[in-house]
Amino acid sequence: MRKLFLLCMTAMTVMSFNSGKKMNKEGANPLLMEFSAVHQAAPFEDIKPEHFVPAFKQRIEEAEKGIDAIVAQKEAATFDNTIIPLEEGSEKLGRLASVFFNMNSAVTSSEMQKIAQEVSPLLTAFSSKMLLNKGLYARVKTIHDKMDQLSFTEEQKTVVNNYYKDFVRNGANLNDEQKKRFVEIKTELSKLNLKFSENVLAETNAFELLITDEKDLAGIPESIREGAAMTAKSKGKEGWMFTLQYPSFVPFMKFADNRELREKMYRAYTSRGNKDNKYNNNENVKKIVNLRLELANMLGYSSYSEYVLKERMAETPKKVTAFLEDLHNASRPFAKKEYAEVLEFAKNNGGPKELKRWDWSYYSDKLKEEKYGFNDEAVKPYFKLENVSKGIFDLAHTLYGISFKEVNNIPKYHEDVKTYEVYDEKGNFLSVFYTDFFPRESKQGGAWMTDYRGQSNINGKMIRPHVSIVCNFNKPTATKPSLLTFDEVTTFLHEFGHALHGMLANATYPSVSGTSVYRDFVELPSQIMENFATEREWLDKVAVHYETGEKIPQELIDKMLKAKNYQAGYASERQLSFGMNDMAWHSITKPFKGDVVKFEKDAMSKTELFDEVKGSAFSPAFSHIFAGGYAAGYYGYKWAEVLDADAFSLFQKNGIFDKATAKSFRSNVLEKGGSIHPMILYKNFRGQEPTIEALLERSGLK
Repeated sequence: MRKLFLLCMTAMTVMSFNSGKKMNKEGANPLLMEFSAVHQAAPFEDIKPEHFVPAFKQRIEEAEKGIDAIVAQKEAATFDNTIIPLEEGSEKLGRLASVFFNMNSAVTSSEMQKIAQEVSPLLTAFSSKMLLNKGLYARVKTIHDKMDQLSFTEEQKTVVNNYYKDFVRNGANLNDEQKKRFVEIKTELSKLNLKFSENVLAETNAFELLITDEKDLAGIPESIREGAAMTAKSKGKEGWMFTLQYPSFVPFMKFADNRELREKMYRAYTSRGNKDNKYNNNENVKKIVNLRLELANMLGYSSYSEYVLKERMAETPKKVTAFLEDLHNASRPFAKKEYAEVLEFAKNNGGPKELKRWDWSYYSDKLKEEKYGFNDEAVKPYFKLENVSKGIFDLAHTLYGISFKEVNNIPKYHEDVKTYEVYDEKGNFLSVFYTDFFPRESKQGGAWMTDYRGQSNINGKMIRPHVSIVCNFNKPTATKPSLLTFDEVTTFLHEFGHALHGMLANATYPSVSGTSVYRDFVELPSQIMENFATEREWLDKVAVHYETGEKIPQELIDKMLKAKNYQAGYASERQLSFGMNDMAWHSITKPFKGDVVKFEKDAMSKTELFDEVKGSAFSPAFSHIFAGGYAAGYYGYKWAEVLDADAFSLFQKNGIFDKATAKSFRSNVLEKGGSIHPMILYKNFRGQEPTIEALLERSGLK
């Protein structure tokens, strides 16, 4: 039940048609039947949009009856008669919500978005009703208050503590009038989060740059041109089409010689949600931060960040601010030097006397090529998607003994999806694994990991997880397979690290299994995997030319490794600016009535290196914090970098493929999920608390 509650509060914010249709016998609703596919996988191929609303209404009704049954018991509250039924009670509703919101992220439509607008308030109302249920709260509180007198395991104590804090942090101690307002806020926020996300997707899909004169393609590699031609053809147009989707936008900004077109692309991308049209997100930003502040105030917190960080490793806004400031002070001198270096290079190579934002990627890449003798296009032929996949699967086998078997008997929600069975070192089934790699208009941008079923082992009934990673890599063309940039290889490793956290989960209770951990700890398993991208031993196994089959030359590996910290200061400042923006929005102590663009400019000013671009804004498209689960938590990426740099130094000391080190990381971190406080888990693996030194050294910022 708690895992469902967390899903209600986060998944639906990423992404609600009204159909009162009931299914007849011939058209039985597959979402209301036992999933009969292999491994009880979701029956994607049978699901139609009109199935969702009736299914949600029935599953919510069933879950509510389950809660009523718990409360109606005459026996005194115990872990077995209260907590376990809560853990088990809404498994079907939780799976339904996972299927819907994940599909709405990966294969959405106007119809699905309308369903989301209807379903989200239903789920908010359900979770609020549960958490404001006085009888249920009383039973949980009884168990919580006498917990130290009982022989609970550490995992059981964590589960009980989590439930108790969920009740308190969601208004259980408020008066009736306050509770009513609390539910109104939660409901309104769920709608605003959805609207924010839909606006960003609409703005991303609305822009198309069609080039019909080949001279405007100067500088753009043939592989990128071919993809652009394929995009244009798919839309019934002649020429080359570039979009704001990552695999199109990023290489265009990096390679296109035409400065005017780079500026056009940049302005289109950075003005998403900030134009004078129906997709403008500025009012949504204001409403979201003000409602979050009101919610925090109701619970006795001065700011939303104070409320959120109470349940994070960082603990307080003051600690986060100091952390960001320390990294900023370490990064700033390097960033300024790197900026000056690119500016000088541009001037000496016929470029502008003043760098604009749309010049940065272009000249940075050319300077990188001059300094180190390679660019992304030089290494892409060695990173064929299928080869990288095999290399990453082999890495997981080397470290953890697990193996992947591609199968075709598991239903898919899109033809691009691949499905795998994952087995442990003894040949036991471990997980279903989905991969979805290519962009489409129905798919959110970026990359993420999610699950369709979590792991649990209540009373010895082991349920294994169904895990998915979703990315936006270049699609194969008529003449070339999907070839990844080095950054995309790193992204793949990152999301696969999250997937390992889900696939290797070995907790008892679903609410603390897998990635159900503190937000500033969840990035450790993902970011530690990124380190392998710059390890010679792994690259030598993975990077093979897609045409010749030859291994990547050692000379090219040497160049890549020398360049791994290229502009590390600039990259750090950019990431820190996002965290500072997030903390500023969620540290307000009075309702915000000002100008969104001015506010974010002030919040990010200390990291800035460029002049302001009129019309551009970051916050109106910052989906992580306004439509996702990272509000007052974006700092967590940098926080986890400290953890992963410190943790990976142990792999480096013992050997990057050392099985004993991997076994320790698996048993102390990956398998445990959120069953024990993350700092205890970390110290059990590392033997010490993390320090910032390993990150500064790895990044070349010392």
